[in-house]
Formats: sequence, structure tokens, C-alpha cells
Amino acid sequence: MTDSSADVAKVADLIKDFRFAMVTTVNTLGELVARPLTVQEAEFDGDLWFIVARDSHEVAELGVNPVAGVSFASNDTWVSLTGTAAQVDDPARLKEYWNPFVEAWFPDGPEDPNVTLLKFSASGAEYWDSPGGRIASVISFVKSKVTGSVGDVGENAKVNLD
Repeated sequence: MTDSSADVAKVADLIKDFRFAMVTTVNTLGELVARPLTVQEAEFDGDLWFIVARDSHEVAELGVNPVAGVSFASNDTWVSLTGTAAQVDDPARLKEYWNPFVEAWFPDGPEDPNVTLLKFSASGAEYWDSPGGRIASVISFVKSKVTGSVGDVGENAKVNLD
């Protein structure tokens, strides 16, 4: 596992264009549950912010067990973050992140008492970056089948974010 500033910057670069993430929590039965949430802050510094309903399942579950995961996926990039998350009351930040898309889910605006923030604090990351996307991956797969050798699957690393 690496923890250089270049590796952290690589993770930040990989997730900067993602608008949606799958946030995984642990429910009361001990099962992992993943839900799509919209990332509210584009600049990754180890924390991610989401606008959620105060009475949501994820807020309730994180109140019992703060362990969480966040994952991102596209045709050529996959990022998995591990860490903890918690509900945060920060009216100024909530107003800063407020946008028309959020208003579609919360029509009463940022003053709605049921609207709150979820802060995810990453402790680690693993990423797979396959430049060239699906076509390059298929070519690499075919090449490995023909030659019997492991193909070039792109770049993979684990990063310590503590």
C-alpha cells in the first residue's frame, strides 16, 4: 500500500469527473447495502460530501456503525474508497452545495429540517485505471487468451489516505 502525495493526487484525479457514487453502509442485520448518492464536492481531499435526508436509512445505519465504502466505476476507471461516514449539520456548507438537482429531491430547499449532510472520510483507496477503455481491455483479454500470458490490465494500486 502506498501513501505518497502523488498517489493521493492520482485518486483525486480519477474521481474528479464522477458525479455519482455508490455509498455502502452496514445495516442492522450486518449486511452491506449500497445506494447511489450524488457527490457534492468535486475536489477530493480525503473527504466526500453528500446531501441526504436526515431520516434516511444511510444516516440511521451510520449512526450505529460509521464504517462505509464509496465506489466509482466507468468504462475504464474503477475506484473503491474505505473509511467512515457521519451525518453533519453545517448550514453554510449545505447552502454552498445546494443546486437545482438537489432541489428536485428536496423541494423545500436547504432550510428543510430533514435535509442534512453526510461526510465520508476516506482512510484508504484502491483503483484500477485502464486507459483506452473497453476496446483496450478487450484487446488485452484476447491477447492474453492467445498467448497464455496475463494481459496489460492497466494500473492498479492501493493508497493509504490516513
